[in-house]
Amino acid sequence: MEIFITGGTGNIGQYVTLLLLEKGHKVKMLTRTPDRIPAFLSMENLTVIGGTLSDYDIIEDAIEGCDGVIHIALGWGNSPYTMMKEDTLSTAFLLEAAEKKGVKKFIYTSSTAALGNLRNGMGEEALRVPTDLYGATKASSEMFVLGFKNLYEKQGVFGEEVKMKRNIIRPGYTYSNPAVEGGASQADMRFKNIADKIVRGEDITLPINDGTQFLSSRQIAEVYLKIIESDMNEEIFFALGNRFISWYEIALIAKELYPQSQSKITAVGEKEEPTYYSVEKLKNVLGLSFDGMDDMREHIKWNIERAVASKEGRMVHNVVHEFDK
Repeated sequence: MEIFITGGTGNIGQYVTLLLLEKGHKVKMLTRTPDRIPAFLSMENLTVIGGTLSDYDIIEDAIEGCDGVIHIALGWGNSPYTMMKEDTLSTAFLLEAAEKKGVKKFIYTSSTAALGNLRNGMGEEALRVPTDLYGATKASSEMFVLGFKNLYEKQGVFGEEVKMKRNIIRPGYTYSNPAVEGGASQADMRFKNIADKIVRGEDITLPINDGTQFLSSRQIAEVYLKIIESDMNEEIFFALGNRFISWYEIALIAKELYPQSQSKITAVGEKEEPTYYSVEKLKNVLGLSFDGMDDMREHIKWNIERAVASKEGRMVHNVVHEFDK
């Protein structure tokens, strides 16, 4: 297949791109920073296209002849209007343009934030009750993806049925080492901050119950591959690990990986049973089950190495690609 990807140089997108290429697909990648990852510019079967989610003409030209669209990029805004304009509106345009161009498959990247606060055991069918603008943006875009069943001939009159198969992936906290030189990592700084404190020998105090079902971008890419190669339609999948990992555990691993550290790590609060998103659908339908710890130690080690380099005055490259997932 030939697949158009938005946000292909970002935290998740870099791994999705590489896995699709590995499996023999052709990829067209839309990115705001086409020169940021030189390795992508010379890869066979990969076309890098400079542009933003608001460059509608560029997008329409790029998806011509594509079999699939994977929408990963995030358009950000700081108010309800700008969030809607920069993200939801762009998603709606991409969705409609893909259908009109004859694209067969569309994957939208949402977030667990679309559901709001975690209720223990909640599955993909849980009610959307977002608690912030990011979650509201994701929830509203999800509704456009699922509600786009028909084009209208005129007000109140259905036209043709939408032929494109549309599915949704909801990652949670996604972390990654850069997939290639110049690649991205997550924008959240907590891994970095813990590593910096461990290397500097500073004490760390963390709530014992603060954590989540972490999953690496490398693992999440497998979910995209399974869905884009399938014929399923209007399905939603969490892309989450099957174990709860706390930030306290992460700090302990960091100390273990840098044993010369003089940091004292303290957990506060009373230990409670963690709450979970259900990942049964991921396992039962796609046959995927992820131990969130599989790539965790390597990611912590990578952050420790960067912290050591920074402490020694060596240059470390910026791994945050703004507005890319």
